Amino acid sequence: MTEGRHLAQFNIARARYPLDDPRMREFVENVDRVNALANGIDGFVWRLADDSGHAMNIRVYDDPTILPNLTVWESVEALERFVWQTVHRRFYGRREQWFAALDGPPLVLWWIPEGHRPTMEEGAERLDHLKNHGSSDYAFSWDSLPAATHWRTARCGTTSEHAA
Repeated sequence: MTEGRHLAQFNIARARYPLDDPRMREFVENVDRVNALANGIDGFVWRLADDSGHAMNIRVYDDPTILPNLTVWESVEALERFVWQTVHRRFYGRREQWFAALDGPPLVLWWIPEGHRPTMEEGAERLDHLKNHGSSDYAFSWDSLPAATHWRTARCGTTSEHAA
């Protein structure tokens, strides 16, 4: 952990089908399971959620097909452990089954002061900044983190795919 700061991550996915479509069933039925797993990982700090316990009902970019995820972690290592060393990796590897390609990066990372809880608007603004200006201290992706070792070896897909 970097003393006094945590790592925020915001990622989005465009659902290929409505969430109640049978083709989305396996994904939807496992959201709570995967979120519970993240909540139990050493280094997990916080997740944005509504009364359902997740953020799939929260609208971002005024687009009901975009599913957001906003979390805070103590360190790069904690986030990587969840993304690449748990069942999450299997769902990530099947993302094309449930989600369509986006015009731009699906994930942004940034450092926040310990105790800060970013808003959905903050996440969208950081993602837009990354899309329009590239990686910087303000908004970056996995490839900007030298400590992100699992991302380089265990990820599914090409270097342009940064989803968590």
